[in-house]
Amino acid sequence: MRILFFTQFYPPEVGATQTRMQHFAQRLVENGHHVTVIAEMPNHPKGIIFEGYRSRLVQHIIEDGIEVIRIWVYASPRKTFLRRMLFYNTYMLHAILAGLCLARGRYDVIFATSPPLPVVFSAYLVSRMKHCPFVMDVRDIWPAVGVVLGEIRGQAIIRGAEKLERFLYVKAAAVTCVTRRFVDDVIGKGADSAKVSFLPNGTIPELFNPQHSDGELRRKLGLEGKFVVGFCGNHGVAQGLPEILEAARLLKNRDKLRFLFVGEGPVKSHLLEMKARDELHNVLFLPQVPISEIAPYINAADIMLVPLRKDDIFTAFIPSKMFDFMACGKPIILGVDGEARAILEASGGGVYVEPDNPQALASALTMLSGNADLLSDMGRRGREYVLQHYVRDQQVESLEEILAAVAKLISPCGDGGGVRSIHNPTPRPQQEEKKIGERNR
Repeated sequence: MRILFFTQFYPPEVGATQTRMQHFAQRLVENGHHVTVIAEMPNHPKGIIFEGYRSRLVQHIIEDGIEVIRIWVYASPRKTFLRRMLFYNTYMLHAILAGLCLARGRYDVIFATSPPLPVVFSAYLVSRMKHCPFVMDVRDIWPAVGVVLGEIRGQAIIRGAEKLERFLYVKAAAVTCVTRRFVDDVIGKGADSAKVSFLPNGTIPELFNPQHSDGELRRKLGLEGKFVVGFCGNHGVAQGLPEILEAARLLKNRDKLRFLFVGEGPVKSHLLEMKARDELHNVLFLPQVPISEIAPYINAADIMLVPLRKDDIFTAFIPSKMFDFMACGKPIILGVDGEARAILEASGGGVYVEPDNPQALASALTMLSGNADLLSDMGRRGREYVLQHYVRDQQVESLEEILAAVAKLISPCGDGGGVRSIHNPTPRPQQEEKKIGERNR
């Protein structure tokens, strides 16, 4: 197959989207397919285009057998509403041009990942002009999440985005969703259930495993002999990290306990201000690390944090970092209710604490830091569960089947119809949950 990927975010940027799309592309190429990727000039998360990519409109190269077309976008470290709209829409306009003028020849299928929605709209327009079907990959529910995070505002704009969302669900030849709650939401907004597939995130065992030695890194970071609580990932609005620092403040008199943050993002400057203001000598911030180098930092920790803000909409989310942490054999403290909590409890790989509750987090850390046997058992069980159910290569096989079926105009769900799922089901939360976006209607 000849497959055209539309993704605004792609390596060398670091993040869940970048890892998902690059791994899909790499494995599809290894399986004999031609893959073209249309992505932005790398700038995430700081909003500053990386050195080596500046002062150019287009970069068209082959990376690991993948044809990569990078296009200029309006990027800015100031994340105002207007600047975000320019950021998203410059990608959309240039992606359409790149898809028509640079991604030459016939393509069998287009695969576009959202958010943001303009990425998928550009894929839809190119698919019409190239006369090939497109598949929509849903990683977040937009615009509902954008509204919660304050990235989208104004009733007219919100209503327009909601109409675009439903339009794309209907027009896509197939829709893949990273959680089962997303599947329900997509179907509830008009998509035919026969074309909606559950395609979760997962880990890459070759990168994430417990075999990396952490002793030298601990000594280098001044963490030798300490109980290290780690967080690796985007320092964004959704993660609820100020509450983590409040827990660090509550625990700052515990000499053996340290918090290690690795990454960048829009709230990092605020976190650094909190650290200075509250004299949090038990907190260490490090810059972002490439995904190929992050496992030693995970393994340098005794326990990993997977937080999100407390909001109904985030109960539909499964942060992909939890799979990587568990694959490293690390127990986790999960501050996300709903589907992610169901996975954690099924695995036995950690404990759940209420989101945005520094006191509950501090209490959990106080209890766990003195129980090495329990932590070891959680880490072992979590790793076993992830390797059985959430390995990304398994998901590539499912994606390949979906793309091939769409390219041949055959239902990706087979003769029986209904929602397609990969063979490792995600446990459903026991409690009845609100529909995504209900709070915004």
